[in-house]
Amino acid sequence: MKQIIIATRNQGKAREFKDFFSPFGIQALSLPELEKDLPDVEEIGTTFEENAALKAEQIAEMLNKPVLADDSGLVVDALDGRPGVYSARYAGKEKNDQANMEKVLEELADAPKESRTARFVCVLAIAIPGEATIFRKGTCEGSIAFSPRGTNGFGYDPIFIPNTYSQTLAELPKEEKNRISHRSDAVKQLNDWVSRLAVE
Repeated sequence: MKQIIIATRNQGKAREFKDFFSPFGIQALSLPELEKDLPDVEEIGTTFEENAALKAEQIAEMLNKPVLADDSGLVVDALDGRPGVYSARYAGKEKNDQANMEKVLEELADAPKESRTARFVCVLAIAIPGEATIFRKGTCEGSIAFSPRGTNGFGYDPIFIPNTYSQTLAELPKEEKNRISHRSDAVKQLNDWVSRLAVE
């Protein structure tokens, strides 16, 4: 069976990718499932593409196997694209979802509804030794709520309202959130590449 390594220690994220690759006969393994203990790759890029490529390419070189990595975050138009690649640590070096949300809401305190447009962005990078890195980008368009709502999500989900919805991502059922998410959008765009890999 063909294998691809998913450069994540997040088991929820790993499961999403496993479910995607399985119908193609491709086994997806996350970093904790490998016998080799790999060092964390420092995300020093200034774009989602750079960070995703850093992770995928360095781990692919270490293992000499195809590796998929992703980088994602929240882009708010009125904040000139912030928090962007710094989404996970927007309020400080330690990851703190609540503090990150509060900082965004504070910075948008005077912004009216029509000026609160935003999107979640996910960039996937697939590195195969000896080949050019492949990128796919997914988005989920929406706006920033005036206060957090819902308990089903994580990160910025409680303050993000997807377009055509009145609820935040954290108020939507998990299945619905996954269907419209930025990661889902990016993964769907892998279909053509994975179909080719499966028959090679």
